[in-house]
Amino acid sequence: MNWFSHIGKQASRLASLELFRYLGPGFFVTVGFIDPGNWVTNVAAGSQFGYKLLWVVSLSTIILIIVQHNAAHLGIVTGLCLSEAASKFFKPWLRVLMLGSAMIACIATALAELLGAAIGLNMLTGLPLVIGAVLSAVFSAWMLFSKNYQRLEKWIMGFVSVIGAAFIFEIWLADVSWAQTMTGWVTPTVPLGSLTVIMGVLGAVVMPHNIFLHSEVIQSRQWNAQGDDVIQKQLKYEFMDTLTGMGAGWAINSAMIIMAAAVFYKHGIVVNELPQVTLTLEPIFGKTSAAVFALGLLFAGLSSSVTAAMAGGSVFAGIFIEPFDINDPHSRIGLGITLVGALAAIMLLSDPFKGILWSQVALSLQLPLTIIPLILLTSSQKVMGVYANRRFGRAVLWTVGLIVIGLNIALLVDLAR
Repeated sequence: MNWFSHIGKQASRLASLELFRYLGPGFFVTVGFIDPGNWVTNVAAGSQFGYKLLWVVSLSTIILIIVQHNAAHLGIVTGLCLSEAASKFFKPWLRVLMLGSAMIACIATALAELLGAAIGLNMLTGLPLVIGAVLSAVFSAWMLFSKNYQRLEKWIMGFVSVIGAAFIFEIWLADVSWAQTMTGWVTPTVPLGSLTVIMGVLGAVVMPHNIFLHSEVIQSRQWNAQGDDVIQKQLKYEFMDTLTGMGAGWAINSAMIIMAAAVFYKHGIVVNELPQVTLTLEPIFGKTSAAVFALGLLFAGLSSSVTAAMAGGSVFAGIFIEPFDINDPHSRIGLGITLVGALAAIMLLSDPFKGILWSQVALSLQLPLTIIPLILLTSSQKVMGVYANRRFGRAVLWTVGLIVIGLNIALLVDLAR
């Protein structure tokens, strides 16, 4: 081995180790799109349409990477989260529309997370849903009062690992058609009656609260105050962090649809509620499979309820141009509105499965009100200076925005029929 080759390998190894130090925010956000809302929409997609809607996960993840990177870009460069930046730079009417609808989206998200955790608890212990939801909300508040981003990130990465392991186990048991899987990932099809499920999957992957949350977690490090060299370095490592986290989320979401297609669609079973999954899995694969599914759902609900509550606190604090701080009353009020609002909605639901599914559709409808303002902010030299999106970046972002708007229009037309 010559000296130059040795130096190159050492440099590559050091860069890999340095990258590992920056992994965290991307996984923190990833847990939000492998939450119970995703479980419901993905199980519905797989049980009703087999492998045909896997392309929606692929498209959604591409959109997600672009949007989340842009949100993190805002946080790194300005030291402001999306809510703070909107409050600082937008006119009052746009601020109210964007942030008011974002708070509703955070509540809708928390509804799915708390209900999913409660359903997981119910599957494992028989605990009533309302009591499980309340316990999950208390857990989320307790985690946030720990006041430590890095500790939360480690917990979340652990939760993501458990959820991923659960679905690797389920797929290992199932008789998967990998040929249909490969085709489904890259071939867009819209089967009759699938548009609501498609929009639910999109809303469950590209989630408004996650866009706010990513900019919040990133800006908390205040890299913008450390000069251009640090900003440029962080932009590079942040993209790899985002790509790694979102890639893990794509694999887990795909696994949900694949499992549902291989187990339920294959046997002509349409899943209308999550407890039905364990009742179906148990006679086919045994009690262990049913318990692993329920445990994964519980971990998904608990971890994502933490991020949903934090996003609500961040959005509300940002209205007053303040970062999320659990000691600050505005952050606590936002957290309380999110969790209490979600619990109140859960108590009014007659059908938990449909409640989660429609909450994801609601998130999809709110998406343009988050994505378009984000593009305006990160494309503005007044906000971003020399780091404002350039022509190609703006073109990509506006294409993503128009795709989301077009899908929403299609959904509204479909619902109006």
